[in-house]
Amino acid sequence: MTTKLVDLIKSNAKALPALSNESFGSHFDHLGRYKVVLLGDGSHGTSEFYRARAEITKHLIQHHGFDTVAVEADWPDSEAVDRYVRQRPGAKAKIERPEEPAFQRFPTWMWQNSEVQEMVHWMRDHNRNLPPPKRVGFYGLDLYSMGRSIESIIKYLDTVDPKMANLARQRYGCLQPWVEDPTEYGLANYLDSGMSTCEAQVLEMLRDLLQKRLEYTSAHRDGDEFHSAEQNAHLVADAEAYYRAMYSSAVDSWSLRDSHMFETLQRLLASKRSESKVVVWAHNSHIGDARYTSMGRRRGELNIGQLCREHFGRDNVALIGCGTHTGTVAAAHEWGNDVEIMDVVPSRSDSWEHLAHQSGRDTFYLELRKKLASPELLQAIAKVSPKLERFIGVIYRPQTERMSHYSSADLADQFDGYLWFERTEAVKPLVMHQPHDHIGADETYPFGL
Repeated sequence: MTTKLVDLIKSNAKALPALSNESFGSHFDHLGRYKVVLLGDGSHGTSEFYRARAEITKHLIQHHGFDTVAVEADWPDSEAVDRYVRQRPGAKAKIERPEEPAFQRFPTWMWQNSEVQEMVHWMRDHNRNLPPPKRVGFYGLDLYSMGRSIESIIKYLDTVDPKMANLARQRYGCLQPWVEDPTEYGLANYLDSGMSTCEAQVLEMLRDLLQKRLEYTSAHRDGDEFHSAEQNAHLVADAEAYYRAMYSSAVDSWSLRDSHMFETLQRLLASKRSESKVVVWAHNSHIGDARYTSMGRRRGELNIGQLCREHFGRDNVALIGCGTHTGTVAAAHEWGNDVEIMDVVPSRSDSWEHLAHQSGRDTFYLELRKKLASPELLQAIAKVSPKLERFIGVIYRPQTERMSHYSSADLADQFDGYLWFERTEAVKPLVMHQPHDHIGADETYPFGL
């Protein structure tokens, strides 16, 4: 059966040109029909994964009307990039303070790398001659920026409603002792069942802000700024719940995080034109449908890929995973450590990656959607499912790779397509030394951020 499946992969694999070839993105024209395209990565430190996503995204933007790039990153950091690529001015606070550089939280190299830098510059150049409503935006979906989000909300309110800004300072003051290390808030709540939480205050702040939507947007005529403040308020509320759940139930914390990312995506699309289409960049563990992995089957977890299929419908969503056999990767051995360039152990013989390796193809795309893929291929995949799949996040521990980085999955149900690179290289970090970071709980290990 394995030999037959390898032969079927060979015969059905779509050959791809080099990433440097201008035609690379055109091989993914079929993705242009979808409302939401989620592009995964098998690790957060592999150059080919980032470059492939960038080339596919560029093509979808140029030829298929995609105008939104949403990534597995924090909202305030991504907004700094969005202001750059769309040339959006920032909110003017009464007391101006230097802006903290974006993407300083561990792992800095996940977004501070040459591959992302090139994509960001391309987006700015693409937007340069477009009217503001048609410029392509860059947005973050994650929820680890509680402290920066609180600062952003207060800065915005200082410009539109100083009384509300003072109320926000009072309400968010409940979280102030914990913003340097929000995991300590969750731990303290877990250890002291009688401890008062900050849930009521952050939800009241969110409710009051939403009630002011029409007043603020009509008075200042800047929907982007209100939308950002609204998103930051949602983020603070979800982060407060996330850190409380972290110590009581790991399943809840993962699902809360991916639910936040999905709801952020929904609000983002609701704020856009009806014809807007979005590309999402996130780890395979987030974009591959969790129902067809051990995440969902054994641990009851959900993810953004599953939620997109359920909400938008399969005909409107494409989930594209990717993998590699060996090479190098940028990662850390422990949470908070500096980035290192490590060798990737060749894939296990009982993994999906090894089947792709046995095909002998250096690079290919494999269609897995039932309406488009070979029925014989899908039947053969189903007969060997589930198999192990490798997940490298921002931590890589080659010595314990089977336990640390492999999990079972049904590839053809998990993804709609699979992008393969036989040998890959590490991303090129712009910063090698990790700044001191108080947020140190590796609750997302082994999948990373």
